Amino acid sequence: MSTQTTPSILFTHQSPQQGFRLLELPPELAELLSSDNPPTLELKSPDPSTSTRNGSSSTTLNSEYVNLCTPSETYSIRQVQSSNSLHILRPSNGAGVNKNDLRIVGAGGTEQEDSEEDVDMDTENDLNIEGTVTSVAKCGSTLELHRPAEGFSAKPFFRSLLNVYDKGTWEDGSGESSLADAEATRMRTEALDGLLADVPVSRAQCKRDWVEICAFVLPRGSAASGNNGMPLCWLPPAEMKLEVWKRVVEGSVLQGIDLGAQFLVKDLWKSVLDDEGLAPFPRPLFEAVIRRICELPEGAERDFAESEMKWASIDKQACIQWVGEVYLEAKATGTTSAIDESEFTNAWKDQLPESWREDVSKSILPDNCYMHPEPKTICFATETDRQKVKKNLPTDTNAATAAKKTRNWHELFKNQKRQKR
Repeated sequence: MSTQTTPSILFTHQSPQQGFRLLELPPELAELLSSDNPPTLELKSPDPSTSTRNGSSSTTLNSEYVNLCTPSETYSIRQVQSSNSLHILRPSNGAGVNKNDLRIVGAGGTEQEDSEEDVDMDTENDLNIEGTVTSVAKCGSTLELHRPAEGFSAKPFFRSLLNVYDKGTWEDGSGESSLADAEATRMRTEALDGLLADVPVSRAQCKRDWVEICAFVLPRGSAASGNNGMPLCWLPPAEMKLEVWKRVVEGSVLQGIDLGAQFLVKDLWKSVLDDEGLAPFPRPLFEAVIRRICELPEGAERDFAESEMKWASIDKQACIQWVGEVYLEAKATGTTSAIDESEFTNAWKDQLPESWREDVSKSILPDNCYMHPEPKTICFATETDRQKVKKNLPTDTNAATAAKKTRNWHELFKNQKRQKR
């Protein structure tokens, strides 16, 4: 009887199977991970307990998902089913085949137990088994990483997690609690790290959106933070940001500070204090507004800024646009509070230094920040309205226009008769 000389590998199946998930990496991420200094990846999901704070809708912040975050990018993870299952195999560790685990399929297609009575030992030797491969898991789906065209934003999560700041929160004080102090900086860092743990967006994108909404941190022991565990992170409403900007313009005029040129932030801060040296709002809020509209060196990005700002100059065009958006949000949020467009333009100019007013134009505003309920009126487009536009759903403005048209039913029938003729 001839013997089989070709080496064979025994294929076995482990039971129970292990739980494996296969993750498919996009080329840019695979290249990043194989670089000399690979970044740390984070799996982040929102905290479900904060999904409805501050009036945020739980449907907007669905907490049942996980994002994969690099220091600068965010990827959504989605499961993709496969018609062909993938088996995860584990090779042998060099040990010989366990004779008691060996099963041989007989000629009739039935398995024979490897016992001294049923299995021909010559047949076992003929297999010439050199090793074993074991199936330890079966994967019927894979995980893919996806970056939507509109990108990711931390703003909805900040609006849900942060306490809204208003004038009643602040007690007049000197406002000179220095963020440069080591203890204050440590508190600030801890507060931000704790906050960002529940924001499923990369840290770089969180920094960008934090600065854009003028969020700020108050150290414990300051007038608004208290010592009873109150949140340290705050979100100012549009009215409060507008008030800070108004005091900045007034103070700069009184003290002769050119906002378009480089100035000491400390000098501008002193210009907003009242005659007794008391602050109308905390200095971190003041610096958050300045940070939002200041010029940056080429290639630089706005950051959390771990210490107090020292020098700054206002980016004129960015500031004019920002003031227009903030004023519209403060005075005309939604269709029910829409104002005349010419009235808005004049009020917008009044918020700016005299030499900047000629640059005011509705065309410099982002298209998605406003709506026209009527041809000559304008209002601020809320986040809900913007999401509806993205999804091609009717906004309140469209619904109001449609309702007005349906009331003119006699005109509708008149047009139909003309078409039939």
